[in-house]
Amino acid sequence: MKQSATDTADTSPQLADRADLVLVTGPSGAGRTTAIRVLEDMGFEAIDNIPLSLVPRLLDGPPLTRPIALGLDVRTRDFSVEGLLDLLSMLQHDSRIQPELVYLDCTDEKLLRRYSETRRRHPMAPAESPIDGIRRETSLLSPVRDKADTLIDTSDMSPHDLRAELARWFGQADEQRLSISLQSFSYKRGVPPSADMVFDVRFLKNPYWNASLRALDGRSHEVADYVSTDPRFAPFFEHILSMTRLLLPAYADEGKSHLSIAFGCTGGQHRSVALTEKLAAALAANGWRVSIRHRELEGRNVASQSHV
Repeated sequence: MKQSATDTADTSPQLADRADLVLVTGPSGAGRTTAIRVLEDMGFEAIDNIPLSLVPRLLDGPPLTRPIALGLDVRTRDFSVEGLLDLLSMLQHDSRIQPELVYLDCTDEKLLRRYSETRRRHPMAPAESPIDGIRRETSLLSPVRDKADTLIDTSDMSPHDLRAELARWFGQADEQRLSISLQSFSYKRGVPPSADMVFDVRFLKNPYWNASLRALDGRSHEVADYVSTDPRFAPFFEHILSMTRLLLPAYADEGKSHLSIAFGCTGGQHRSVALTEKLAAALAANGWRVSIRHRELEGRNVASQSHV
């Protein structure tokens, strides 16, 4: 069993050795739902509270294109300890996948405090004190705990700590996990509501007033070259690039999985598109995962979405 210990040397497996199928279980309140969401952010296909009987049918479907994380606990419709152990044994003999059982453990005292704070009823003691349900569930799950491949004690962990611990075992580097969306837009149609950072580039020279460039857009080298001749362009772009390079690792360290950056100009065709393309190329060259969207070009029936 691999046991979580934050004060030990980092012996986490490399990405190539990561399990194809991760089963996440443990006592109610230990953090299963949080763990499933974290794994989903890491690129896993995540399904919580799936009935045990449906897992083999899930694997009999199309071949896996990405790893799967399944959340299982006593509230699952057909859950039983024997059924879970039988399922685990079956998966371990399935040559198509590499399964791993993750058990989120927690002390009774911490679980009781969490239930007291949320005022929730324990699923195994709906009409009794939560401590009765906690002890009952801990005893029930003892054989599952003994079979766990990875044991993570969440007693003193915050959600952020749990994210970091799961990343240590199953994740990529933070910089690889953060996905960046860059988009251009026109202020005439409003600022994209999902944007985390917005930059107004209407101060730059406008190619629209050049008759030979008006019908083109910022993806063409002619427009990009024209915009870059503005003496304010180079220092502006260098400041944006420097700031972005500074912030991205910090956002990744905080567990953010997606960041949206938008550039706006008058028509959303020239300057904002050119800046979006240039920043996307620079960040991709640094190894970041970047997607591009040019909102105003979509209505022109042109290919306006890409991935870098």
